[in-house]
Amino acid sequence: MSCGPSKDTPARKPAPRTPLTFDFPLTLLGIMEIAGRTALITGGASGLGAACAQMIVAAGGRVVVADLKPGPELGDAALYAQADVTDTVQIQTAISSAIERFGGLHILINCAGIGDAARVVGKDGPMALDRFTRLIGVNLVGTFNAIRLAAAAMSGNDASGEGERGVIINTASIAAFDGQIGQAAYSASKGGIVGMTLPIARELARHGIRVMTIAPGLFDTPLMAGLPEPARLSLGQSVPFPPRLGQPAEYAQLARQIIENSMLNGSVIRLDGALRMAPK
Repeated sequence: MSCGPSKDTPARKPAPRTPLTFDFPLTLLGIMEIAGRTALITGGASGLGAACAQMIVAAGGRVVVADLKPGPELGDAALYAQADVTDTVQIQTAISSAIERFGGLHILINCAGIGDAARVVGKDGPMALDRFTRLIGVNLVGTFNAIRLAAAAMSGNDASGEGERGVIINTASIAAFDGQIGQAAYSASKGGIVGMTLPIARELARHGIRVMTIAPGLFDTPLMAGLPEPARLSLGQSVPFPPRLGQPAEYAQLARQIIENSMLNGSVIRLDGALRMAPK
């Protein structure tokens, strides 16, 4: 005896799926609108920083580009401030310019940084100590310098309905986790950024300021532009998927998601196409 439907019984059609809808305003989801907000971007004249500057302006925000040289022209919504991230006076001047010109500072994106490769013990003996301290000074201390000064300014902002006053995004590197031979100084500088993300996020929570870090993999930045094309292709093909170099616009896309999603706080996001660097 069959317990199933008879031959004459039509097959039951699956019920149509109901699209996901929200019965409450999106503002309750903690979305920080970029439109009307002002961002300070260190290293904003080129590469990852320039892509972020373009993203902010395209989204209706204003931007202060803090760099050693001017970047692409972005119109009246952008302001250039010549600044070295290790110089407290210059970074404070850039922050003051943002407040005076645009009425406040709500977003900090730290993209300024340098690279250098040297073995701890090379053919000519131990690595010069100043090569190590220079990378730590620019990449780690410079990032912290911008964080502390920007956070002080953001703490005076009017809070949103959820109590948010600002967002800080730092740039580390997958070298913080997968450092190669010759990257002791660079990995240490980026590892320091990773290490201070959570404690600073915890401290600044009382001010309604979020802190996140992006650890990019191999990206098509000015550093890569100096390599021969075969070398660039080879590096890109070492990425599992997609097998290519990342584009600065993809970094900026993630930065936008971090800005707009208030639950992203105190964490490090790898943006690397599943790449894990070999020892050398």
